[in-house]
Amino acid sequence: MVLALCAGVALSQAFRTVGAIMASPLQADFRLSAQALGIFSGAFHFAFGAMQLFMGIGIDLHGVRRTVLVAFPVAIAGALLSALAPSYAVLVAGQALIGIGCAPAFLVCTVFIARHFPAARFATVSGLVLAIGGLGMLATGTPLAWLVQAYSWRAGFLVLAVASALAWLAIWHWVREPAAAVPQVNESIPEAIRQFGALLAMPHTLGIVMLGAVTYAAFISLRGLWLGPLMMERHGYSLVQSGNVAIAVSVISLFGAPLFGRFDRDGAARRRRIVVCALGYAALFALIAFTHSAWLDIGGMVLIGVLSGFIVWQYADVRVAYPATLTGRAMAVFTMAMFLGVALMQWATGVAASAAAAHGGDPLTAVLATIAVLLVLGIAAFAWLPAPKADALRS
Repeated sequence: MVLALCAGVALSQAFRTVGAIMASPLQADFRLSAQALGIFSGAFHFAFGAMQLFMGIGIDLHGVRRTVLVAFPVAIAGALLSALAPSYAVLVAGQALIGIGCAPAFLVCTVFIARHFPAARFATVSGLVLAIGGLGMLATGTPLAWLVQAYSWRAGFLVLAVASALAWLAIWHWVREPAAAVPQVNESIPEAIRQFGALLAMPHTLGIVMLGAVTYAAFISLRGLWLGPLMMERHGYSLVQSGNVAIAVSVISLFGAPLFGRFDRDGAARRRRIVVCALGYAALFALIAFTHSAWLDIGGMVLIGVLSGFIVWQYADVRVAYPATLTGRAMAVFTMAMFLGVALMQWATGVAASAAAAHGGDPLTAVLATIAVLLVLGIAAFAWLPAPKADALRS
C-alpha cells in the first residue's frame, strides 16, 4: 500500500520539477520573462500549498484512500490542459489544477505511516518514501529533456498525464485502510477548521512553519526551476546536458532522505541537528551564487541534493510536536507551509532575476543569493522562537 501511495508522490515530484527542463522552450514559445517563468512554476506550488488545509481535514474525516482518489483526477485534467494550452494564461491554469490534484500525494503517505508504523520508525520509513517518490525527479532529468528536444514540451505533459492515470489505478486497486486505523473524529467542517486555528495559535508552530517554508523550497527552486537556466546561460550547456546534471542531482538526492532518516534522534538533539544542517545548506547556495565554475556549481548542487535529506527530520519533529488526533492537520499545516514557501520563493527569485537583469547584474547570482538569505531567515526563526515542550518531544 505504501508503494502504491508512493506512485502518487513520484508523479507529484515529476510535475513540480518540469520547469527546469521546460523553462527555455516555454520562454521561446510564449516569450516569457524570468518573472513570468517564476509564476508558471509557482502556480503548481501555490495551489498545492493552499489546498493542504482541506486535504488534512479530508484525511482526518474521511481517510487516506478516499481523499487521494477524489483529488488525483484533477491533476490528470491539469496535465492534459497544460499539454493543449494555447496561451500562457491557460498553461498557468493547468499548473494550478495539477497542484490541486497532487495536494494530498505526500500528505497521505506521512499520515498513513504515522497511523501504521511506530513513532521510532517514522523518520526511517518517511525517508524511504521520499527516496522512492523522488524517482519522479529522475523522469524530469535526461528522459524529459530528450522528449522535449525530440518532440516538444507538450509531449512531456501528455506522458505525465498517462502516468498519473496509471498511478491513480494503482492506488484504487491496492490501497485499503482498515477503519480501526483511522481515528474516529466526530466533528463538522467548521469545527475542523477551528482546530487548524488552535494548532496555528500554539507558540511553537511559527518557528516550525517558517523553517518549513524555506528548506524544501530552496531545493525545488534550484532543481525544479533554475538548474536548467543556470547550466545553459552561465555555462553554455545544451538542454540534454542540463538534463544530465538534473538527473545526477536527483539520483544523489534519493539517498539523502533515507540516510538522514537512519540517523534521526529524538527531542532537542534533533532540532539542533536541523539547525546545523540548514546552515550548511544555506552556505552551499551562497557558494554557487558567487562562483562561476561549472564543476563547483555542479558539485555544490550535488551536495545540496544530499543535504536536503535533513528535511525528513523536520517531518519527524512535526510528528512529535502535536497530539495524535491532530496528526493529519499538523502535517497539512507543515506541508502547506512548505509548498506555499516554494511558490513564494519561485516568485521572489523570478523578481530578483528580473531586477538584476534590469540593472546590469547577473540574474542567477541574484536568484541563488536570494535563496540563501531566505534560508538564513527561516533558520533564525526556528532557532530563536519557542520550541515544543520537552514532554511533547519525548512522546
